[in-house]
Amino acid sequence: MIDVENAYGEELRELAAELCRFDTTGGNERPAQEYFRDRLREHGFETYTWTADAEALAAHRSFPSAGELADFSVGERPSVAGVLELGDPDRGRTLVLNGHMDVVPVTPEHWSGDPFEPRWNEGTRLTARGAADMKSQLAACLFAAHCVAEEAGDTVGGDDGSEDGAEENAEEGASDLDGRIVVESVAGEEQGGFGAAAAAMETPYPFERDAAIVAEPTDLRAVTATEGCLMGRVSIEGRSAHAARRWAGESVLPRFERVRRAFRDLETERGERVSHPLYERFETPWPIVIGRVEAGSWASNVPDTLAADVRVGVAPGESIDDIEAECRARLAGIASDDSEDGTSDSDSDGDADTDADAGAAVATGVGEGDAGSGRAIGFERFGIQFASAEIDAEEPIVGSLREAMAAAGLEDTRPTGETYGADARFYTEAGIPSVVFGPGRIEQAHFPDESIRWPDVLLAGEVLAETTRRYLSAGP
Repeated sequence: MIDVENAYGEELRELAAELCRFDTTGGNERPAQEYFRDRLREHGFETYTWTADAEALAAHRSFPSAGELADFSVGERPSVAGVLELGDPDRGRTLVLNGHMDVVPVTPEHWSGDPFEPRWNEGTRLTARGAADMKSQLAACLFAAHCVAEEAGDTVGGDDGSEDGAEENAEEGASDLDGRIVVESVAGEEQGGFGAAAAAMETPYPFERDAAIVAEPTDLRAVTATEGCLMGRVSIEGRSAHAARRWAGESVLPRFERVRRAFRDLETERGERVSHPLYERFETPWPIVIGRVEAGSWASNVPDTLAADVRVGVAPGESIDDIEAECRARLAGIASDDSEDGTSDSDSDGDADTDADAGAAVATGVGEGDAGSGRAIGFERFGIQFASAEIDAEEPIVGSLREAMAAAGLEDTRPTGETYGADARFYTEAGIPSVVFGPGRIEQAHFPDESIRWPDVLLAGEVLAETTRRYLSAGP
């Protein structure tokens, strides 16, 4: 095993903490990216910088229109990468070690301290926004790559340009590696992955990439399948009335309760109907969450409008289009049932209109047509969609990772799946097999007092280094 801890453990620790001091919530990545780029250069990497093009992204099925993407300022948020070339790079493989610099927003009052002031708990746990998701991993990727190049006997620069140990490493058989190691720090992962998408769709490099490891927090497990999600917005219309005459109105709330139950039932049915061997450990493998609801306009009015944002899990092998059709059919069924049984959702004593034509219109196309009495149920995609992704467990990069995990003493090297999305989907779609592996637990991500066990970061660094060495040494 390549000993990252003894070689660069302290520098890795300092870099991770320094990265956590940057507030890199969406749109604020540039200062941290420039800092990370400078650290790459100090360690002998040739660096690349790119930004996403809104027009190009809009042509991809995961992204909305260029106009909507303008709200994310994608063209002003740089992604950076460093490349180390070993031996004859064109004769060998190229491996990408990927991470993202951006983090989710914080609610400071929910934290026990400043979210962007890293704290150490007895030296074994780092607490800060981004500690687990995923600035510690970025630091580990940099030093893992640096150690591989040093072990191979290649000059990789650094502060003193030292090449000590090259001859010793050559005698141990770690020299003469051919290939490239790319360390990427992308922007915008938390808002849909436009930095990685840009790199996958139009490579910023003058060479091809053979595989990638996305170092998201997997609790040191090899993840070969990631779930996707459909982001949809439900809209319901009723009829407003003054609260003092509520019976003259038609509240949207009873109908929303039926929508909520319909999604709950759909989640249960899909869990029983859609199976995948890598997801058997999850009680709810394809979760559906209504994450935001907004209804009405005034406390003294019967609420006549409602919008609800829904996240629907998409299993590996499923398409977002198919899941959208399933959701639309389920909502159309609610309208059809209402029209058949005469249900009106009215706050009156039966004097409100029940428009069967509205139910029929929704049944033939959710959100289409004139609802007449205002009883339409709309369903449209919004924001960025997340495709699911999966690679074959027999891919060479998976084999190299599992061998390295075993060499590091990790007992469970079996490939598994996760219920979250990752940038790996863009690389896999572009023909670059990508596996997800890194330290930290997903339960810590996006959470107040986010933290990560530092021994796991060091171990992950060694696994990443050993995986890289094994993958490159296997040849083209």
